[in-house]
Amino acid sequence: MILGHWINGRAVVDTGRLLNLTNPATGKIIRQVAAASRATVEQAIAAAEAAFPAWRDTPPLKRARVLFRFKQLLEERADEVIALITEEHGKVMDDARGEFLRGVEIVEYACGAPEFLKGEHSKNAGLFVDCWAELQPLGVVAGITPFNFPAMVPMWMYPMAIACGNTFVLKPSEKDPSASIMIAEFFKEAGFPDGVFNVVNGDKEAVDTLLTDPRVQAVSFVGSTPIAEYIYRTGTVHGKRVQALGGAKNHAVVMPDADIDNAVSALMGAAYGSCGERCMAISVAVCVGDAVADQVVGKLAERVRALRIGPGTDRNNDMGPLITTAHRDKVKGYVDLGVSEGAQLVVDGRGLRVPGHEQGFFLGGCLFDHVRPDMRIYQEEIFGPVLCVVRAESMQEAMALIDAHEYGNGTCIFTRDGGLARWFTDQIKVGMVGINVPLPVPVASHSFGGWKRSLFGDLYAYGPDSVRFYTRRKTITQRWPDDTREKAQFSFPTNH
Repeated sequence: MILGHWINGRAVVDTGRLLNLTNPATGKIIRQVAAASRATVEQAIAAAEAAFPAWRDTPPLKRARVLFRFKQLLEERADEVIALITEEHGKVMDDARGEFLRGVEIVEYACGAPEFLKGEHSKNAGLFVDCWAELQPLGVVAGITPFNFPAMVPMWMYPMAIACGNTFVLKPSEKDPSASIMIAEFFKEAGFPDGVFNVVNGDKEAVDTLLTDPRVQAVSFVGSTPIAEYIYRTGTVHGKRVQALGGAKNHAVVMPDADIDNAVSALMGAAYGSCGERCMAISVAVCVGDAVADQVVGKLAERVRALRIGPGTDRNNDMGPLITTAHRDKVKGYVDLGVSEGAQLVVDGRGLRVPGHEQGFFLGGCLFDHVRPDMRIYQEEIFGPVLCVVRAESMQEAMALIDAHEYGNGTCIFTRDGGLARWFTDQIKVGMVGINVPLPVPVASHSFGGWKRSLFGDLYAYGPDSVRFYTRRKTITQRWPDDTREKAQFSFPTNH
């Protein structure tokens, strides 16, 4: 089977280059996906451009009604999308369901377009002068998304972009694109005009076409920091508005007064959920004091060894495989590196074998203690089931570690001290902060994004920031003179 593209309301197959899609749990090729040529991507852009004028002029209330029908289809056919996510990504089905439903929440928020597109109005801003501001759509916009959340991350982008009156071209990850094609069919069924939402599959050729084509007005991206920086620089050089969300090294600070058992439970889910393949994963636990560290490491070790690992279709499993054999080997390479750097490998998951799935891309949970800030396993994003424990003598030392790191995506603190937690949230140089919440992912009515080299651009994803990103403000000032002949004014007008 060959998976194609979705352009102008229909499936399009471009068989010039084919890429293999693999089930990570079995290591077997399950289908192929067509890699879009420049001409194919340009065809999608042209379809979006042609659909834009009519969609721009569609009242926000009518856009919202179609989005409501789209949301209903997503909910009715959720199991089909979730099964595709698990088949191509490998994550356990409960995790796939959680991802999918968080994405649907953003569709629900986008249904409020009539409210957040109202604009502003000032009557009698001057003598008989009225002034108002409108939020107008940009035109054709694009999204380039990663493999780790094949349904949710695209939904960070296109529902809000389309609700604001833009038309959209999505380039999902070539590793697990089937969910995006299925969801494109829901757009058609919901009643969206052809060309409003398009999907092109492929690799760098498709990405570069979107970044350089003058018809594309804005690009949203989520992925690693090196690619985010490339996307931002290339897109802005070509005159586009760009938001590019990059990598992370998220720290959890465990204070001496914390509920250690609850903190350990939270760390288990945050570090090993989705195999650690998420930008909000906790990959560093900073324990304040050796007594805290000894407790945390001891309790973690027991639970990491007990992780149930296997195919994502088995709901009893805690963790599935990694996305590809190359990525599994890369993560294993980081574990090897940590050992050579002198960190203490408390739990070693490198020798894991899953009976009946020997060719799958599995790696057991790994736990390091006595990790130092000069080690690469501390500095670099591993993006796998590896948790590093760093020992600090004080909260100030822990915060200094976090502030000094090049990434500033997410962090959290486990404590019972409200004043200390308030100081932490106020002073820490990170974009998303949790208090006894390990994965502080904002809900749909807020916006998602980090600081430092975790975000290139000024505006976060989804929520209120996405309205600003996907619209341009236009301010209109009007005055209707009466029949009296007026004199020319050569000075700057004022209200005096």
